[in-house]
Amino acid sequence: MDDVMNASKEFFHQPLEEKQKCSNLVDGKHFQVEGYGNDQIKIQNQTLDWSDRLHLRVGPEKEINLANWPKQPESFRDVLQEYTSRSKRMKHIILGAMARLLELDEEYFISQFSERAPTTVRINHYVPCPRPDLVLGFKAHSDDGVLATLLVDNDVAALQVLRDGVWYDVPTNPRTLLVNVGDFMEIMSNGIFKSPVHRVVANAETERSSLAMFYGLDTEKEIGPAAHLLHENQPARYRKVKIKDYMAGFYEHFARGTRVLDTMKT
Repeated sequence: MDDVMNASKEFFHQPLEEKQKCSNLVDGKHFQVEGYGNDQIKIQNQTLDWSDRLHLRVGPEKEINLANWPKQPESFRDVLQEYTSRSKRMKHIILGAMARLLELDEEYFISQFSERAPTTVRINHYVPCPRPDLVLGFKAHSDDGVLATLLVDNDVAALQVLRDGVWYDVPTNPRTLLVNVGDFMEIMSNGIFKSPVHRVVANAETERSSLAMFYGLDTEKEIGPAAHLLHENQPARYRKVKIKDYMAGFYEHFARGTRVLDTMKT
């Protein structure tokens, strides 16, 4: 955890021209999700984030494009790949425990992942903001995917979660993993596990970094509430949906700060 966070911060502290060698703008104008840079502008008056970000696909191995990965610092690639490998073991432990809590087969959630299921990492770097009252470090959103883990470099209160219309600070500490439920898990658990709307507030004094690992599903897969969780008094709260259809609307909702998940309730 220390190594991957140190390598990430070293990347962001490099000159801009070095970071732009893995830009998310192909030929300087065509946007791709993967690489270094800001998120795409999808709508007019879109809320922008006070942060730098590096977004990379880290799995499956045969779909990793190292051309989008930083070459500097030299340790970055090996460290991130090792962190990814160890995080995968954590994912299996967590998903097995969540299945047992719902009295499902322990492999139920793990079995949803095919060889083509994507794993991505988003590394955010938040620099001090002179007017944190006017902007957010990261706009309000919920996560796509099944599960995400978050690693932070300090204990500055910045992450907040929305509950009953009120924003609450989320305690975060270095050398710990914060586990976040994604939209796909909310669907499969029929709403028992919630995918929370969350945001990151800006800070006027302290620089901070975070690394989020996202576990998605094959775009051709269809998901819905687990049959074992449905009965006469607990009908399906969500309709079945193909992952590619969900993702078709995700980024526009993400830009607006709304949840595509809310359009899939029965």
